[in-house]
Amino acid sequence: MFFSNVSIAEKYNYLDEKFQAAYKWLAETDIKSLEAGAYPIMEGVTANVQKYTSIPLSEGKFETHEKFFDIQYVAAGKEQFGFCKREGLEVAERIEANDLIFYKEPKLSGTVLLEEGDLIVVAPEDAHKPRIQADGPEDVVKVVVKVAL
Repeated sequence: MFFSNVSIAEKYNYLDEKFQAAYKWLAETDIKSLEAGAYPIMEGVTANVQKYTSIPLSEGKFETHEKFFDIQYVAAGKEQFGFCKREGLEVAERIEANDLIFYKEPKLSGTVLLEEGDLIVVAPEDAHKPRIQADGPEDVVKVVVKVAL
């Protein structure tokens, strides 16, 4: 899945070597057998394996990053993944050391259901709300690949 606004569709090359390396790693790695933690793929590309229980919609927060794309890949379980444009959102908290900006809840947003094997590529212009329950709490194994700009 590729989600973008036409105004930035050509700004980034979603098939450059960093993305290709990430997709290859995701396809060829037995992610379910890995411990939670960081796994370097190549310079500027790191896979972060996460294991968690999905949370209620009300507990999630929209976030963005300035220096990285996220490739969010569900290896086991499922979650509703919130998204909206970053433009116009009101900042709630900024954590510079982690390249993380949280936002107040927007009036309008959407979600996509991510099931086992699904991924979504999130650009710096995309606000996203991960870890949300699809139909109740569920154990999820997910990889967030950080791809440096």
